[in-house]
Amino acid sequence: MPKVEVAGEFAGARVDKFLQAVLGEVSRTDVQKLLASGQVLCGGAPVQKNFRVVAGMELEVLSLPAKEASTLEPEEIPLDIVFEDGELVVLNKPRGLVVHPGNGVKNGTLAAGLLFHFKEQLSTLNGPLRPGIVHRLDKDTPGLMLVAKTDSAHRSLAVQLETRSLSRTYRALVWGRPRDAAGTVDAPIGRDPRNRLRQAVTRAGKPARTHYEVLEKFAFATLVEFHLETGRTHQIRVHCRHMGTPILGDRTYGGGEACLTRVPPLLRPVAERALQLAPAQMLQAVKIKFLHPLDGRELEFEAPTEPAFGGILELLRSEAADTGAASEPLFNEFEAGLRYEEEEPEPEEEPECEFPPRKERLTRAERLAKKKERLALKKARELERRKRQAENPAEVYLPGHEPAIDPNLV
Repeated sequence: MPKVEVAGEFAGARVDKFLQAVLGEVSRTDVQKLLASGQVLCGGAPVQKNFRVVAGMELEVLSLPAKEASTLEPEEIPLDIVFEDGELVVLNKPRGLVVHPGNGVKNGTLAAGLLFHFKEQLSTLNGPLRPGIVHRLDKDTPGLMLVAKTDSAHRSLAVQLETRSLSRTYRALVWGRPRDAAGTVDAPIGRDPRNRLRQAVTRAGKPARTHYEVLEKFAFATLVEFHLETGRTHQIRVHCRHMGTPILGDRTYGGGEACLTRVPPLLRPVAERALQLAPAQMLQAVKIKFLHPLDGRELEFEAPTEPAFGGILELLRSEAADTGAASEPLFNEFEAGLRYEEEEPEPEEEPECEFPPRKERLTRAERLAKKKERLALKKARELERRKRQAENPAEVYLPGHEPAIDPNLV
């Protein structure tokens, strides 16, 4: 391919973002694959993904990634479409529906349903297995999602996600009560070092910020609204666990049966019923707000409360209403405190006085080796003594009778 010159408007930008803008039909994921395989050169040398371009610089792209053949088969899956036009679709994903194939799931995905309903009228930027999918939700998290029909709409929505002009609002029912009525959790998220199937707050994780606000209080739970500033995997679930208020029903992140032991005995039957009614984590994407890719007008949509979520809320409102100050000590028990999964051990205190180092006991093989070494040294000394005696018998004295003065000097 010919060399690409960096215009002044892209000066200081990361090389992956620059290439995504100038190459047009190539997704950012494909651009990062090109960088990782050394297909992007500057001055004849490969550049890294964190490289920042300078105005007037020339980059050479050796090859473009080949489009993968689609192995996704259309499936007739009912879709709850909230809004649709020629550029995008807003739909309400039900609980239990996987967004795209992966992790052993091949059939019964939202992607297959989209392919059945919209045929070829979907964006291809995310590859053949994720047609039109701009962002995703967990399998057991219902709520509003965006689907792009055209590549230009997909790029516009992706930029809005990155610049945070696309707003997503979630609601969750958590155990206990957050420390503050409103606040922000700013804690990096990465792979859990103790369980590779989960995420956790780790020092080496990627930056993650979640804003929350308490909406309604109950005796042992709280309805909380969340606004995402970043979009890490399982971000709300991980940050809720990090605050010590795991989401009710989220057994992956500590919101299951273990929380029942923290509920007072009189309220425990209600808590058990609420947990039985929860098929999974009580988390729902309830609002989404963005700018239309074509005309720039602001669009906002809100989804009704999911049936399982609403049933638990009715149960808590009727049988576990907030009792005020009397229940406050219960919530304090849920506060685990902000911490990292890989806490560094505290340094051991040095003793006031120094003790002599403890002598290590030798093994039997080491003792035999040392004994052989002593015998060999003794034998060598004996041979040396006999050699000197043979060469000069006058210099040899019996032990204990050596003269104090050299006889040759007398």
